[in-house]
Amino acid sequence: MAEIKALLDEFGVIFEANKNLPSADLKIKFIEALAELEDNTAHKTRQFPKTRLHKVVGVKQTIYRADIDKISGWRIHVQYADKQLHLKDIIDGQLHDDVIRVIQSKKDRYN
Repeated sequence: MAEIKALLDEFGVIFEANKNLPSADLKIKFIEALAELEDNTAHKTRQFPKTRLHKVVGVKQTIYRADIDKISGWRIHVQYADKQLHLKDIIDGQLHDDVIRVIQSKKDRYN
């Protein structure tokens, strides 16, 4: 049985994704992305084939981005704390290229 990494959603990212993702296909891909992020084995091996989890460059905080769908541009922002993964935001496909501006506009979410 797979080890589970705790995902915390203090900002309602899952609710926001369900409300804002434009298609059922993207909602399914969101659930698949969450499943990969909560797989502790993926974190140990640092292999994330679906989400391509990677650190955001250019910000002071340690923030990671995970793809929901590479083509559409929808992303999830997460941070590690206390051996848990905190969901911080879901980023619209139209805004994913301006990641630093998005983070700065919601800086109260990020540690």
